[in-house]
Amino acid sequence: MPSNLFAGPHLWILLIVILLLFGAAKLPALAKSMGQSARIFKGEMKAMKDDDKTAGAEASTVDNAAATPPQTTAIQTPAVPTPVEPAPGAPDAKS
Repeated sequence: MPSNLFAGPHLWILLIVILLLFGAAKLPALAKSMGQSARIFKGEMKAMKDDDKTAGAEASTVDNAAATPPQTTAIQTPAVPTPVEPAPGAPDAKS
């Protein structure tokens, strides 16, 4: 497989095919939309990198907080369920 596929005559053929497919009138609009899409993609990638940096900083803060156990003095007792009486006139489940 040639390493320089988009060089020389290949590039010219590709440009002619694009011109025939889209037409000369639509090429500026196509280029503008491609530029806007690339700009949006670049901005989103930068935002994702910034989110990763802040998430990493928050994770190290959470790890430090998890290393020190909380001080609790209250003793919690488990809740005891109370028996439920059947409604009057309801059929007995035992029979």
